Amino acid sequence: METPPYFDAFPDFALERTPSGVLTLRLHSEGEPALLGTRLHRDFPRVLREISDDRENRVLVLTGTGDHFMTNMDVSEDRQAFKPLNWDEIYWEGRQVLRALVDLPMPLVAAINGPATIHSEWVLLGDITIASDTAHFQDFPHMAGEVVPSDGIHVVWEEILGINRARYAALTQQVIPADEALRLGMVNEVLPFAEVLPRALELAESLAARPPLLLRLTPLALRQRLARRLEEGATLGLALEGLSMADKPYQG
Repeated sequence: METPPYFDAFPDFALERTPSGVLTLRLHSEGEPALLGTRLHRDFPRVLREISDDRENRVLVLTGTGDHFMTNMDVSEDRQAFKPLNWDEIYWEGRQVLRALVDLPMPLVAAINGPATIHSEWVLLGDITIASDTAHFQDFPHMAGEVVPSDGIHVVWEEILGINRARYAALTQQVIPADEALRLGMVNEVLPFAEVLPRALELAESLAARPPLLLRLTPLALRQRLARRLEEGATLGLALEGLSMADKPYQG
């Protein structure tokens, strides 16, 4: 079967598909663990739209590279996010990636290959979440950068952890290890690092054997509350985050 053009169109995303239609989407930066940068942030909703439009994709496995999902940022390209017109780009991309994830017309299996301290909500939105025992979860960059933590992570963590735990985690930059994440219901399974992706693929293959329409419609039914909450919470939240970002040049 011919490889679709979009497989090679996005430098920060490696795609591989099995004959049964299980597509693995792996984030990376030059083959190393992914760094959150302008291009990755801009391209993520684009690649998700391509994946959604391709009916050969029956199940999506989302993972990272190496022993980290994402813990660092690429600051080599500064978008000067404190400027409103520049923040509008980030605002739009942030809303689009969340919409694309909850609107995926296929099950999403997250293979969380290690620490996720930046945009952990991307993998925690998986319908099934398999985490490495080396993983931990944290919302690091927001409070560390003195920016309102409301780009969607606040909604996802609140849905998973409950209101009080989520507020505490945001304000204290709490680190939640994998075993604690399992106990709290953030993830479904915790396995040794080497077993995470094989287990995710095993579950994805079992789902891929189901009827196509069942696969396309069931996730949409199961994500209705998340989709509604993210639409409300991220729309306002990203505006609040941008307002706090715009204040940074004026801070003493």
